[in-house]
Amino acid sequence: MKELLTRNECTAMRGVAILAIILHNYTHWLKGIVRENEYTWHQEKFDQLWQVLLNPDALLPLHLFSFFGHYGVPVFLFLSGYGLVKKYEQGSLPEVGVWRFVRYNYLKLFRIFIVGFVAFVMIDAITPNMHRYLWTEVVGMLGMFANFFENPSRVVWPGPYWYFSITLQLYILYCLVFYRWRHWGVIVGCMVVCWIWQLISADDMVLLERLRYNLVGGVLPFGIGLLLARYTGGQERCVNIAHHLQNVPALLCSLVVATALVFYLSSGFGLWLFVPVMIIVGTVALVKLMPAQVLTYSIWLGGISASMFVIHPLVRKVFVRPYLQDDLYAGLLLYVTATILLSWLFMKVIQKIPSPKL
Repeated sequence: MKELLTRNECTAMRGVAILAIILHNYTHWLKGIVRENEYTWHQEKFDQLWQVLLNPDALLPLHLFSFFGHYGVPVFLFLSGYGLVKKYEQGSLPEVGVWRFVRYNYLKLFRIFIVGFVAFVMIDAITPNMHRYLWTEVVGMLGMFANFFENPSRVVWPGPYWYFSITLQLYILYCLVFYRWRHWGVIVGCMVVCWIWQLISADDMVLLERLRYNLVGGVLPFGIGLLLARYTGGQERCVNIAHHLQNVPALLCSLVVATALVFYLSSGFGLWLFVPVMIIVGTVALVKLMPAQVLTYSIWLGGISASMFVIHPLVRKVFVRPYLQDDLYAGLLLYVTATILLSWLFMKVIQKIPSPKL
């Protein structure tokens, strides 16, 4: 049976997503670069981006990486949902209990998290402006529930590690709800409730930030992954859809339309909540359009994406300050090069840690 998304294509999507994330997490610290709307919404940020687009200069790529790069996270959440269905519903695994499921997935995430976290706090301690954790924050980080604390943007440090908590939350939601009740309406209903909850929080940025740091902000891409895996799982339907996804003109059209809609949907609060949908569509089209050689590089990056995710914050800590205001591209190039090399090395370390058993 031809898969709608092959294993290599999923890995390549991770490669694209992690590259976007590491570029974003560096560039949005630079002076004079447009900042993103990620956890909260500010119209002036999109207005600044629009002015940059109308008056482009040599820094335009940095503005775009800063503003849009964080959308690599919804791609990872989409792939998590897609993979859970393939593994637990369409694979050969026997049904497992809640405790075994949560324990296994927590340890799987912790195995990656702990290597990067320990390396980061050691580098952080010997470089300027060390972050001082409260003991409760350390416990929250290790337990992957720090996102629930008040002012999560200060508690979760380094910032990208918020991803571990939201992923674990979505895994638990899948185990308790989506795995047990598999009607499409359950997933769609949850998406609608989470969308409305965010929509009515437009005037309370503190609440909106906390919602988006937690599963309320991640259900949309995660649920799309679940639905796509479930309702394209039939052999005949899957083959037919996969056949259409080899149509180059259709893929090009999808990529162009998705890109245009990402810009359009970013212009207003209610629309902004649906940007991840177009990001996913565009990423799928992009990967399926990649020439073989480019796909190979993306697959390789996707293979070390877990290590890149946990290592890039400590590399950023070293390189961003000297290049904060000038020689921006030199700093970015050094940062990306060092991140890729160290991620490859740290992946060797992660692979030495025993994998949890289901």
